[in-house]
Amino acid sequence: MKLSVLFIGNKFISNEALREYILRSIEKNVDFISSITYFKENDNSLFLHLEHEFNLAQRLLIITSKQNFSTIGKVICTVTSDNQILKDSMLIPQKSSVFEEGSYLLEYKQTLANVIHIDEMQKFPEILFEKQESKAVVHIFEDDRESALAVLSPIAQTNDVTIDIVTLIEGWQRVDISSKRYGNISNFIHSAKKLLKTKLIPASNIILYIIETLSNNNKTITFAESCTGGLLTYYFTKENGASKILHGSLVTYSNDLKENWLAVEGSTLEAYGAVSNEVVEQMSEGAMNVSNADYALSISGIAGDTGGTELKPVGTVHIGVRSHTEHKEMRLQLSGDRNYVQHQSVLYALKMLLLIDKESFF
Repeated sequence: MKLSVLFIGNKFISNEALREYILRSIEKNVDFISSITYFKENDNSLFLHLEHEFNLAQRLLIITSKQNFSTIGKVICTVTSDNQILKDSMLIPQKSSVFEEGSYLLEYKQTLANVIHIDEMQKFPEILFEKQESKAVVHIFEDDRESALAVLSPIAQTNDVTIDIVTLIEGWQRVDISSKRYGNISNFIHSAKKLLKTKLIPASNIILYIIETLSNNNKTITFAESCTGGLLTYYFTKENGASKILHGSLVTYSNDLKENWLAVEGSTLEAYGAVSNEVVEQMSEGAMNVSNADYALSISGIAGDTGGTELKPVGTVHIGVRSHTEHKEMRLQLSGDRNYVQHQSVLYALKMLLLIDKESFF
């Protein structure tokens, strides 16, 4: 069943941080968002839109503010021919089947609607939909989508599960697995892991997986970033437990800081330029020496939208990864705008980290 999300209120349009928090909270609890619609307060077209939405046989998640909560309830009651009543200090439609603080669920025709109120600096209330299917996620490395599909499709058919494979970057496939009735997701993952021993990681969140793996092995990591400007660090620090494994990061945007903070040799910078395998090699070495970490990642590149040359066009990125026993560097030529190049660079760095120590991570 499709899920439509409806935001009602100016704050959800203007307050990006609040909106992104709400969407993250929703995505943790539902299988898939099929559409997102925004309405300002007092929009005269809201009634007709809600009337249309309640006739689509779907799940409808309505997000509004506490101030507008009862007003939206009135509109819903008009659409569903219902009345509002007071329950637990909330005015909600009488036909609401389930309700918690700041959240209620009602069914009309074949649509399930969950109405939630939230304001800035508040915790997101509970989503009341029951999950309709079991699901899981695995990640496959070093295979393209077609190869992964060829290996996994027979196993999926045997275990009566559905798989959807999405390429994140070259050599990194995300596999979403779902089962509505009799499918065996656990057996599917177990069988897939047997065939793809050093390629498959059974985890939905790769960053959390890395954090947990390093923590369990009492190992640490550090970063040296240039063109990504701390984005790699943010990928980790936004997750719980990062402090257990992350020593820190050095954002060395200028050549002076690459020399002074990371001990990159001036002669290397002059000979090869800041965007080079030679420099990211010394950046990772310097970061490891400063932090005494077990692993180090380094990134330097030209994210754009300007700054490229004929030899090093926009999108040229070099990444280094280092453990106590080996190091590797890679040159990439990425496409997209500045932010997309930065995010791709981080994903490639993560992939290189996982592949430099397969024994630990796989």
